[in-house]
Amino acid sequence: MIQPAKRLDSVQEYYFSKKLREVRELLAAGKPIINMGIGSPDLQPPNTVLKAIQNSLQDATAHKYQSYQGLPALRSAISDFYSDKFEVQTNSETEVLPLMGSKEGIMHISMAFLNEGDQALIPNPGYPTYTSVTKLVGAVPLFYDLHAANNWQPDFEALEKNDLTKVKIMWVNYPHMPTGTNAIKSTFEKLIAFGKKHQILIVNDNPYSFILNETPKSLLQVEGAKEIALELNSLSKTFNMAGWRVGMVLGNQNYINQILKVKSNMDSGMFYGIQKGAIAALQLADDWFLAQNKIYKERRDLVWQLAEKLNCTYDKKATGLFVWAKVPEGKKSEAVTDTILYENDIFITPGTVFGSQGEGYIRFSLCVTSAIIKEAIARI
Repeated sequence: MIQPAKRLDSVQEYYFSKKLREVRELLAAGKPIINMGIGSPDLQPPNTVLKAIQNSLQDATAHKYQSYQGLPALRSAISDFYSDKFEVQTNSETEVLPLMGSKEGIMHISMAFLNEGDQALIPNPGYPTYTSVTKLVGAVPLFYDLHAANNWQPDFEALEKNDLTKVKIMWVNYPHMPTGTNAIKSTFEKLIAFGKKHQILIVNDNPYSFILNETPKSLLQVEGAKEIALELNSLSKTFNMAGWRVGMVLGNQNYINQILKVKSNMDSGMFYGIQKGAIAALQLADDWFLAQNKIYKERRDLVWQLAEKLNCTYDKKATGLFVWAKVPEGKKSEAVTDTILYENDIFITPGTVFGSQGEGYIRFSLCVTSAIIKEAIARI
């Protein structure tokens, strides 16, 4: 038996990979499982996007290798989107890099900037991939706790008490997943100042800006942000294109060039048709966001009812694709979600998936129809 690389000793199989296997087994055994755990949009991409990919298939270059940097038209569409939605100006030739999903970008950025033994600041609770990728490249996670009492914002006084000499990257994620806390301008300003002071690359992972959120923000809106920051974004949630794997990273030319060194050795370019579809998505009018959010608002209202049935509390100001709810005092997250799974055939994500600060919370996905949510309420 060939032994696996030692780097795998530090990471485990992704929680959802394991838990969904169990859910599939329950379904195969005849259990009517309702899956409210995963943030995989069930709605369709825009028709204009589907037509764009269909119409592209006969183009002369459609099935050839594509540029590592993506079509110029795609980079221009990303740049225009950021200008229109965030008032952030970027050079599409040098400051924009399309990715096969923003998750790919987390790996590329880590490989480009982290040496073995370097440290990365990671939010707790936060997206588990920040931790696993940091470990895979031989770097060390340094967790910074987020608290409900502080509106899930970084505590900069606590951060300054750490030895930051080995920290190269700080991962931030606003609007925040899993809590749904929105971006705050003052927090972004403090992050840029903090990054400059300690020479730490600040990376904001920003795929939830347009879901149930009337005030989309970008870290790159802060003056001087490009000197010390990158921003990841994705079409997965905003345009219901999760399986297409379309993301992007924006920042100054030097940082983008370092990421491109990694990316160009790991793939051979995004499929032409997907790029054409992405261009069409990025050019949609605001009517698209309004229509999507009308659906998500109806679902969220029902999920709030479900949370109340479970004696959970939640923040009505939260945004994004999930509802983050506090379980009754004295109960453990995984015990609550396992009970609901085995007794009510409903899969909900325990907050502990996202770190120790997630204990006492559970996360509901809005990626299920209103009818299914009503069925879940009836079961409880």
